[in-house]
Amino acid sequence: MAVSVAQLQSMASLSNDLFYDILRRLDGATLASAACACAAFCSISKEERIWENVCHSLWPSTKREDVRSLISSIGGFRKFYADCFPLIVNKEVPVAHWDSSLQYSEEWAMDDYYGDIDEFESISPSDFVTIVDVRYKDKAIYSKVLWGIPDSGGSNGWFYDCPFRIDLLSYSGRDDDRGNNVTLSLADGLPPITSIEKERKDGKLWRELCDGIQLSWIIVNRKDKQAANFASWSPLGGQRHWPTDSDFLIRFGSILPAKDILPCNVVECTFVMRFRALHVGDEHDNQTTLKLTELSMQLEDMGGAHVNGRNSLLVLRKALSCQRSNNYGELLESCQLYSKLQRELREEKMRSENCFERLYILSGIAAFFTFWYCIFLI
Repeated sequence: MAVSVAQLQSMASLSNDLFYDILRRLDGATLASAACACAAFCSISKEERIWENVCHSLWPSTKREDVRSLISSIGGFRKFYADCFPLIVNKEVPVAHWDSSLQYSEEWAMDDYYGDIDEFESISPSDFVTIVDVRYKDKAIYSKVLWGIPDSGGSNGWFYDCPFRIDLLSYSGRDDDRGNNVTLSLADGLPPITSIEKERKDGKLWRELCDGIQLSWIIVNRKDKQAANFASWSPLGGQRHWPTDSDFLIRFGSILPAKDILPCNVVECTFVMRFRALHVGDEHDNQTTLKLTELSMQLEDMGGAHVNGRNSLLVLRKALSCQRSNNYGELLESCQLYSKLQRELREEKMRSENCFERLYILSGIAAFFTFWYCIFLI
């Protein structure tokens, strides 16, 4: 007991400055846990400067002065971390279904397809800010900030009726440190490979790339003062050597709510990251170099169709108030349930098409025999 009392007295003798110096070195999750340890930690953990350091470490884009001002205007770095560190987890996926009452029929009025027109008129592409950071093995390799939705034009522009898509490498950032020329090499932790043929067999480079790459795609609505990270921390899948032998395609994503917006009630937010092997070495050179050639975002409904710009704005705003979780397994479960429902919908459509085809063939056969029967009677 005497030892415990001595420890408490020693703890109490420490200054708040020392506590601050200790806590500012922690990551966000550990800092949140430490805040529950004692009153002193709880008080110091509310300091905005500590959470600013946490955000700078996790998202290098937040170091920009304009982004710092944006975060301050929507509630500060502590709120920003609490909103953007957890993943979007859509609990409505298990009960999602294709709402037949929302089929795209000729009888639809414009507000049936686009939802509430008054609601849409309160949304502007300029309200959204995109903050993207890519890390490989905890090293920041790419950052980008977009103010507004690129190429959205006016309310009567093509953006509102065409498929929604953002390709970051198509837009040059005014303050990007490394521009759009992003490469990975042995110095970044890539394993050496001597040929694509060997990589095809062992897949070492592919595994290291998928295990080490992380994507954060934060969208902020300045008007509603809301923010969320739409990308999964880690890849959800990908394809090796697609479309060429030297390409490596990695997919991230999340499932977003679209109730009362689209017939499918939920949509898939997909992020595609593509690397191309520029140099794979030979028997005299073990150097390996990959270049980032694509980093894009798009929304797809359960039928696989791309969501247009108008509906995408509604979905993005709705998703900013969606449930979130620090459990990566919940995100995977949500995506797996979505994929299952998507397969069931596809199979149901195939069955319906097969029934129509059989009915069409039988009708043709019946018409053929009826025709010849009538000829013989004549």
